[in-house]
Amino acid sequence: MGRWNILWSALFYGLLIFAAFNALLFEAHTALRTSVILGLALLLAAWHLLWRIPGRGPGNLLYFAAATGIWAGLMVADPDFLILSLGIFAPLCYYDVRWGAVALVGTGAVWLWLESTDQGAIPWGTVAAVILVLATGLLLVSYFGTVVRQSRARQELIDQLRETQADLVEAERRAGVLAERERLARDIHDTLTQGFASIIMLLEAATTSLPRGTSGRQYAERALQTARENLVESRRMVWAMRPAALADASLPQALQKLTAELAEDTGIEAETKMIGTPVRLDVDEETAILRIAQEAVSNARRHAEATRVTVTLSHMDGAVVLDVHDDGVGFTPDESRADGAGLRTMTERAEALGGTLTVETNPGEGTAVAFELPVRESAPVTVPSHPE
Repeated sequence: MGRWNILWSALFYGLLIFAAFNALLFEAHTALRTSVILGLALLLAAWHLLWRIPGRGPGNLLYFAAATGIWAGLMVADPDFLILSLGIFAPLCYYDVRWGAVALVGTGAVWLWLESTDQGAIPWGTVAAVILVLATGLLLVSYFGTVVRQSRARQELIDQLRETQADLVEAERRAGVLAERERLARDIHDTLTQGFASIIMLLEAATTSLPRGTSGRQYAERALQTARENLVESRRMVWAMRPAALADASLPQALQKLTAELAEDTGIEAETKMIGTPVRLDVDEETAILRIAQEAVSNARRHAEATRVTVTLSHMDGAVVLDVHDDGVGFTPDESRADGAGLRTMTERAEALGGTLTVETNPGEGTAVAFELPVRESAPVTVPSHPE
């Protein structure tokens, strides 16, 4: 656009000099009219230099309004300045080709009207000159409008390509992160998780072989409980680092598996409920829901002394809501707790996606964690009611 401004400005100043030369050298004017022509011509030249050369966007409208007024004064002083319309109105193609064409045709009509008023008739030479000027101007307007449209189309294509490239870079980055999490999850599963499972088996065998009531059996039972808790923690870590696991199972299946493992490992009565028609979510949204559910279930297992945990996933208009409720001992909301970091982590995950996390609890009344996530409208998906 800067290069086109320079070209159109060269055309404008060329036409202005040509019109002023004709008006002052080949026409007889009074000293006052000559002074008016020179003053308006210099004013128009300065106005064009102020607005058009820098290529100001919003100022272009102001430029056209003021330039048209100055040009009208020059045109009244001498009709030779009508040709300057090519330099003034052709750049209207920046906005719309039709505006440039209408301005040029209107200029031709005014030219003919002034000639008929001044001479009582329209000379054929003037008609031919008007037709030539209009044809040239319309040709330039059409060509320039085509160039503008093609330039805008190319710019839109370039912008789309840049956006696509940025999306590809982000997708590759996420793929790298997911691959690394998958690797760490496999390592933890193959080492820590398997190791805790083996320790539990050995401790169970040792416990049964020791007499009841002895200190050795008590130590073995305590070690067995610790090993079981750490096995659950290692599984939770695997789930937290393996959002890719959602590629092999739907979010409802993952939540059902979470409560099934809680019931299997601790004996707590746990279930997952689904409300509404599931909609497709992106990986970040599903991962956030799953991780918040894992953290809430882990808190219920470690601190709540609950006998029942219910995980509910509700699909509503424009939102998905996760509720994790337990019937445990609860706590005072403002008291300092060892698991405060977990609550902060859940809150940060919720806020990162534009969602809200609410924790409702009181001593002796259990705890309810609610995560509401706004989602775009999406096609419903069909998921099995139970994990495979």
